[in-house]
Amino acid sequence: MPLYVEKLDGGFAVSSPERPDRLKTLLYGKHRDSYFGLPVEDQKGKFVMSCLDAIDLLPNPSNVFEFYGHDPASAAQLAAITEAASIWNRTDLWEHVEFDVNSLFVTASQDEAVTSIVETAILQKARQAAFSYDDLVSLQDYFKNGGWPIHKVKQHPDIHVALRLMEPEDPSDDWILETVVRGVRSSSYWTPAAKKRFLSIEEALPPKWADLGDVIRNFQRGIIPFVSVVDEETDSFYYVPLDDQQVRDFLRHDLAKLQAFGYDVVLPAWLKEIKETKMQVRASASTGRYKSAAGLEQIIQFNWNFSLGDQEISEEQFRQMVEENRSFIRSGDQWFQIDAQWIQEIRKLLDRSEEEEWTVRDLLFQELPEELTLPAEDEDDDDPLIQFQLHQSLESYLTQLQEKKAFPEVPPSPRLLTELRPYQQLGLNWLAFMRNESFGAILADDMGLGKTVQLIAYLLHVHEQQPGGKPSLIICPTSVLGNWQKELQKFAPSLRVSTHYGSNRGEITTDADVVLTTYGIATQDAETLQQIAWSSVTLDEAQNIKNMQTKQSRAIRKLRGVHHIALTGTPVENRLSELWAIFDFIHKGYLGSYKSFQETYMAPIERDEDEQAKHRLRMKIQPFLLRRTKRDPDLQLNLPEKLEQKEYCALTTEQAALYESLIQESVSQLGNLSGFQRKGLVLKMLSKLKQLCNHPALYLKEPFDDAETMLERSAKLAGIVSLAGEIAARGEQCLIFTQYIGMGHLLQHCFSELYDIDSPFLTGSMPKGQRDHLVASFQAGEFPIFLLSLKAGGTGLNLTAATHVLHADRWWNPAVENQATDRAYRIGQQQFVHVHKFLTIGTIEEKIDTLLEQKQSLSDELIHSSQWITELSDDELTDLLTLS
Repeated sequence: MPLYVEKLDGGFAVSSPERPDRLKTLLYGKHRDSYFGLPVEDQKGKFVMSCLDAIDLLPNPSNVFEFYGHDPASAAQLAAITEAASIWNRTDLWEHVEFDVNSLFVTASQDEAVTSIVETAILQKARQAAFSYDDLVSLQDYFKNGGWPIHKVKQHPDIHVALRLMEPEDPSDDWILETVVRGVRSSSYWTPAAKKRFLSIEEALPPKWADLGDVIRNFQRGIIPFVSVVDEETDSFYYVPLDDQQVRDFLRHDLAKLQAFGYDVVLPAWLKEIKETKMQVRASASTGRYKSAAGLEQIIQFNWNFSLGDQEISEEQFRQMVEENRSFIRSGDQWFQIDAQWIQEIRKLLDRSEEEEWTVRDLLFQELPEELTLPAEDEDDDDPLIQFQLHQSLESYLTQLQEKKAFPEVPPSPRLLTELRPYQQLGLNWLAFMRNESFGAILADDMGLGKTVQLIAYLLHVHEQQPGGKPSLIICPTSVLGNWQKELQKFAPSLRVSTHYGSNRGEITTDADVVLTTYGIATQDAETLQQIAWSSVTLDEAQNIKNMQTKQSRAIRKLRGVHHIALTGTPVENRLSELWAIFDFIHKGYLGSYKSFQETYMAPIERDEDEQAKHRLRMKIQPFLLRRTKRDPDLQLNLPEKLEQKEYCALTTEQAALYESLIQESVSQLGNLSGFQRKGLVLKMLSKLKQLCNHPALYLKEPFDDAETMLERSAKLAGIVSLAGEIAARGEQCLIFTQYIGMGHLLQHCFSELYDIDSPFLTGSMPKGQRDHLVASFQAGEFPIFLLSLKAGGTGLNLTAATHVLHADRWWNPAVENQATDRAYRIGQQQFVHVHKFLTIGTIEEKIDTLLEQKQSLSDELIHSSQWITELSDDELTDLLTLS
């Protein structure tokens, strides 16, 4: 693969004109030291790597690809990196390293570019191990003798060897640094008695360890380069007296180097505790009475208090302590060792609180220094290092936002044609409050809890408060556009709704209350949409803007609205790239640039599982995120055990044209056929229409294209695949029923290509043994999506592991659908079951669904099959088939 390689200060920028999407995987796919490239940023197609990474990665391509310079300059840089790598891996590298006052020089090559790479890589490796330049100088002989590259020492499987620092029994005596051992299953260390202290190691050891003298000897030989008070090898156990100054030097300089190489050092318990002791700081914050958003700019006043042990320290004493740069401090009758760097950080914190004039907004948005926002190191610690106390008025306002309590009540509009559940009423109150306070909002309730109806209630409230104002914009995936049309018409018919969609969509109607459009259309018409100052802009399935560099994401994040709202059923706090993109929409710049977000949160959390970084991020986003789940007992949702929901999908232009053509062709034949022939044509036509509603490729009997292309041709397919993918991502399981083998295979194709999910398809031709094995595997949670033929899987199966049931195509007999649903909703089901029935708008699917609802009072026999459809008159049948 050709590479462009550009030299940078301390590293290189690498890019490729061919398959740039594969370059990061090829470079970092096996590189553990960089966590497989996780924190590496793509800067417009270029990857920046250190000299250390370059000599580790570029000369070692995969077995499939070979890298070469795309131009002469790149070829020269690659050649230099390759030669530098060969020098780096030589066993005699440190025979060719020389030191000056502040620099090191590698003399293994005449090529200055090559030696510069090796020199920089050595310094970078040293920084990784927390070694200073002086440490490298002092350890040069050690590195020459095989101590390079830096590796941790390995302990023996039978005994554990360590250095122990022992405090004097009498203050006038010396400290002792000695070698100690213990069995791997023991917690007590052993060292020779005084009378055996100067015997050889083998003579001093007890019989059970008599043959392990070389293990201890090798340990003592290994620590010589790191301990300043040990300068020669001995055949006895180390026993070295130290005075106070030597102890301080050992703790400040030698201890870190020993630990860097993996040598165990045992310190007195009290000394270790003192080493970790920090001063207790209390900061009390207050301001004037907080009333509204205008109060966000009020300045916080701090009152600082300090203590060490049980003794209070005044701010003046603290500042004097800082000026004297003291590390050992006496408080009462106790001595404490204080981290001088931490003390300096606290002093800076005091100065910043006075100079920068932090406001309530800084406090709310967690823009205060992390020292004031970090949790106690131990949740059970009642005395954290920094106690941050708020005045009651500030605390109640923050509690209101962070715990989602006590918002002003917003009465639902009398024009809302449904009754809100208590948690949905809270959602309405919260959305209205966030609008009044000029805060963006992420409503991230579980699917099935009614995010749609909460937003509709909010839109009614806003547009009744401001009649004739600017419209609200809702952007959604194409697959749910029909759902939004139906739900708005059902729950808020008084809202004037305009749909901006299709090839003949025309100008945007700004005299409507609500404008509906899709992500694709919003991207195409971005300039027009960006010129309108919307009353609100809502993104449904907001994770669609997760790829922040795409044209779609950038265009949508530039939209202007009085209030920005994101709806998502995905727990975005666990998907950090999505989280940044969504916050850039609701509060541009709030989480900083994407690069700084990666450095501050993504890398520590995803690479290091950093709990403090998780806490900081959680506190930062919490005021703007409302998430409830069906499993939350505190909400007392009182949901039904089974919720049935219709998922409306629009036909694509291709589907609509084929639908019209088939209807015209079929209806023209009806009058010329006998009764038996007519019934046969109607049944055949119904099957074709249902397959066409599923996907045009099934109707046209075409081979499958790539998954993305197939989704573009059918909103129903896109909706089913997206919903099932989200269910699987949440760790839940679902059943998908279809009448057509082709639809099942198409869904398998999409799940495999898009999500790498193997979704078995149970059909009538499957042997019983294989069928039973699949059922048992699904019940055991071995795969998340189970496809079933409606007839083969509609009865006789127990599939209670599923919490969702998706009906891809509608059966004319509700009893057949209900039997299929009951594979999950049956005795033994411990969880809430959500049933999704997919319908294409304006087609025979929707019209027959309406008829079935109207025929509920009729006998079951009438609707037990599709035969009743064949008995309709030509006019009734034409009306039923005509595309609305």
